[in-house]
This record gives sequence, structure tokens and C-alpha cells, in this order.
Amino acid sequence: MTDLPRIRKWQLEAGAATTSARAPGEIDLVGGATIAYSSEDPAHPIEHSLDGNSGAGATRWISARLDTVERIVVEFDQPQAISRLAYEVEEELRERTQEVRAEVSEDGGRTYRQIFAQDYTFSPGGATYQREVQRFNRVQASHLLTIVPNKNGSGPATLTTLRVFA
Repeated sequence: MTDLPRIRKWQLEAGAATTSARAPGEIDLVGGATIAYSSEDPAHPIEHSLDGNSGAGATRWISARLDTVERIVVEFDQPQAISRLAYEVEEELRERTQEVRAEVSEDGGRTYRQIFAQDYTFSPGGATYQREVQRFNRVQASHLLTIVPNKNGSGPATLTTLRVFA
């Protein structure tokens, strides 16, 4: 029998959400931006999308309104060169389609242009969680607008994590 290498390790609990430190190139949204939002459920504030928790069952932002286009605007303290956005969405209770759309402003929030839009179809008996990393041509952004509308079905908009990278 071969000796196994000695590694540092610890066992995760089954189904536990993970917390991660900032990754290389990740922009500090808490310390370097103001977050504006259209609504939030008091039990699931916007801070939950920035708290470092991720994975199915993690804390998350949930809008206070059903079936409404919601907006989250990241107002950078200084313009940032961004080229990647990582986010997670989860819906365990309802069958519905939610869209995540990102737009950037390079002129202080006066005008925006779309950089991507992605639909997610959730079903309690099937898909309930999605993690996405969207890469795009680097832009010098003063503002990042994330729109999270319901496209089909009923329920509040959700966003588990939002991470922005240079």
C-alpha cells in the first residue's frame, strides 16, 4: 500500500453554503461602491448578495415586490475597469423564469449599454439554483446596473451573490 501525501483538509457539512474571500482581480464592492436598489425584503437585504456566502441555500437578496422589474445599481467610487461578473440565483418555491441583465455606464450613470442578458427557468422539482460567470470586453465603468425581472411565472426577484472582476 502506498503512503498518501499529507494535506491540510477539513470536511464540509453536506449542503452547507460556502464563504469565500475575495478572489484575485475581484473588486471590493462593499468598500469601493455604493449600492442602490429598487426594493428588498427586510429579511433578505441587498447586503446578503455581497456577504461572501455562496451556494444553494446561502443568504441572498430577495425583492419586496412580486412580478416587478427590480434594479440594483453599483455606483463605483472611482471608475473601474471590469471584464467579468459572477453571480448566483436561486428559486426553490416557484416555477418561473427570471432574467439577469447587466448594463454599464461609462459616463457617471447618464447612459447605459447592455453587456449581457441571461434567462433562468426554475422548477421546484428540478432546477432551483444557477451560478454564472459572464465574461465580456473590458469596460471602464462608473456604474453597473443589474436588472432582475420575472419573465414568466410569479414571485420576487432573487440574487444570491454578485461579484465583479477587473
